[in-house]
Amino acid sequence: MTLRFQEGELHFDFHGCVSVEKLDRQGVSAPHGMKLVDFLVEETRRTLLVEVKDPSQIPVPKSERSKFVKKLQGKELINHELVPKYRDSYCFLHLMEQDSKPFLLIVVLGTDALPTVGPVELLECRRRLLARLRKECDRPWKYQYVADCVVLTEATWPRHFPSYPLHRGDSPL
Repeated sequence: MTLRFQEGELHFDFHGCVSVEKLDRQGVSAPHGMKLVDFLVEETRRTLLVEVKDPSQIPVPKSERSKFVKKLQGKELINHELVPKYRDSYCFLHLMEQDSKPFLLIVVLGTDALPTVGPVELLECRRRLLARLRKECDRPWKYQYVADCVVLTEATWPRHFPSYPLHRGDSPL
């Protein structure tokens, strides 16, 4: 079973997990209207839903990177991209009977070219993301499908997931 995966320029090695699957795959049909996260990583006691957002990829113009920072600081990235992907992924996994473990939602931001995004911005993004995951309308969800979430960068990933190496580049791990 392959445990090494790539999303853009980022290479992940998920050795040590129970299983891993790329949910958001080109050429594989997903239910109409659903957008799924990049990776589903099953561990013994929890399931990781990993979404990569990497505006540092080359050749993304600086203007696009500025737009990304505005999306990150505002509501657009969380409300219109991340939460719908996590909700759709959860619904998909629930219907496939793959939701027996607590879900940890992970956003990996490629911030090489975003010097304005630091620890304070990451914590604030995490706070807003978790709040939105728990309450998308005028009332909170009765069922909390998310145990927790984290917003990480390439630099902070190893502190949270030291057993899953991550690197940027053309060559695999």
